[in-house]
Amino acid sequence: MKQRDDADLGRLIVQGADRPGIVSSVSGILTEHGANIVSLAQSSSDPSGGRFFQRSVFHLPDLSAKLERLNEALEAKLGEELGMQFRLVEAKRRKRVAIFVSKADHCLLDLLWRQRDGELGIDIPMVVSNHSDLSDDVRGFGIPFFHVPVDRGNKAAAEKEQLNLLKGNVDLVVLARYMQILSGDFLEEVGVPVINIHHSFLPAFMGASPYQRAKERGVKLVGATAHYVTEDLDEGPIIEQDVIRVSHDESVRELQRKGADVERLVLSRAVAWHCEDRVIRDGNTTVVF
Repeated sequence: MKQRDDADLGRLIVQGADRPGIVSSVSGILTEHGANIVSLAQSSSDPSGGRFFQRSVFHLPDLSAKLERLNEALEAKLGEELGMQFRLVEAKRRKRVAIFVSKADHCLLDLLWRQRDGELGIDIPMVVSNHSDLSDDVRGFGIPFFHVPVDRGNKAAAEKEQLNLLKGNVDLVVLARYMQILSGDFLEEVGVPVINIHHSFLPAFMGASPYQRAKERGVKLVGATAHYVTEDLDEGPIIEQDVIRVSHDESVRELQRKGADVERLVLSRAVAWHCEDRVIRDGNTTVVF
């Protein structure tokens, strides 16, 4: 059997007000340009006046050479005529992901392992940390490590240094247990999405020692949430969540260990889905295909 050339795979993400003819228009344009649709997923919040979302994966020989003309045709039909938003990307172009971390290593090392083993189809041009503790671990993967201390009174200067590292070099920033709050100015200037991971005890157990306080309350589920970062702390659009059951006889340390396991899985899924263009943001919610 002849294998499909992944270099000629494209992804088309469409969203906007639902109306008749969107699916037909998408398939018609792709067909006219010689593309074969490999997979297609769609959703509507309401068939009458709702929001429409679609992710199509297609194969088109010599896609790179034909991308501009295809984009022009889609803009004329979907953008100008139907008033839809769309993104057209080449699947072969891997997202460049910067990872921010503090001292906890479990999420960071999980992402580095998955990337090195080919499970995550991303490039990691840098790891940035406000502590130097994990520098040797990161450099063992052949990835540049940048130590940018963040102390009281120098946060603006630290964020400026971080922005200088990031601008033009990354498509996504992942906070892999980065224990600093990013300013609104940083989020506005960075120009790419930012994904965060944290335990799912919020808002019940905020601040320090959440596992201790959760243990004292007798929680029966430990979980994690991955979401896009906005100026509203921990209230951005949720990408993925998961939980694991715990019992009364488990220690705080055991709860933390299980929580770390869930965090690894949830963050890796969120990063993979974002980088495979499976996540569509719509206001403060997401559609994940």
